[in-house]
Amino acid sequence: MRTKLIVGSLFAFTALSSSAALLDSVNIPQTPQQEAKIELGKMLWFDPRLSLSGKISCNSCHDLSTNGADTKPLSIGYAGRKGTVNSPTVFNAGKQIAQFWDGRAKNLSEQATGPITNPLEMAMTPELAEGVIRSIPGYRPYFEKAFGSQNPTFSEIAEALAAFESTLTTPNSPFERYVKGDKTALTQQQIDGLRLFRRSGCIMCHNGNLLGGTSFQKVGSVRPYITNNPSKGKMDITGKPWDEMMFKVPILLNIEKTAPYFHDGAITCL
Repeated sequence: MRTKLIVGSLFAFTALSSSAALLDSVNIPQTPQQEAKIELGKMLWFDPRLSLSGKISCNSCHDLSTNGADTKPLSIGYAGRKGTVNSPTVFNAGKQIAQFWDGRAKNLSEQATGPITNPLEMAMTPELAEGVIRSIPGYRPYFEKAFGSQNPTFSEIAEALAAFESTLTTPNSPFERYVKGDKTALTQQQIDGLRLFRRSGCIMCHNGNLLGGTSFQKVGSVRPYITNNPSKGKMDITGKPWDEMMFKVPILLNIEKTAPYFHDGAITCL
């Protein structure tokens, strides 16, 4: 019975989610040019013509209707190929220390170029992506408004996507309101779960307003993590053996809505 109460309290705490609008633009400078970039980025986000097959958009793997993820262990990309890691939620990505599980992109603009050119995902080249978007007359006035040019570059495509992605935040969650002083934002069971979360040391890695996304930690530091997934975390980028299985700590905000979990998508529920 005590074990059930402990697990129930932890679940009640980690299952906290935001009730705010998902497309919130808090803390983003709303200059006319920035607004134009966001509008353009939203168009590009849903456009499958940025993929070689003409069938895959950014939203395919980070579906905004399913909380910025796609509910699959591994996403399906170009020609039915599976990705190598689970697609994390895109919500609140811009507030994290880096992008991707292995942190290979420092910011949203760098991140935006990755899926487009990944042969397992959208399978384009920068030149081909530029050519496709330049060939669509409807985009020209939007690029003119956002960048002052009707001949889009790949970096401008990425910047516009990043501008839109930066608006995908979920502020004002019950947890955030609680830590700001609203002691009625959490139920007693959730407060008990938070206390246990702290005492157990979970908060050492899952910290900040997003409860994660601020550091890299080794998966399997207590006991080996058994997986068939080929990803080795930061080691894939640095080549350093001490970076093996070092992954960005995922955020827990909205966690109950973004299964499956871990870099390999092997954990199906909380």
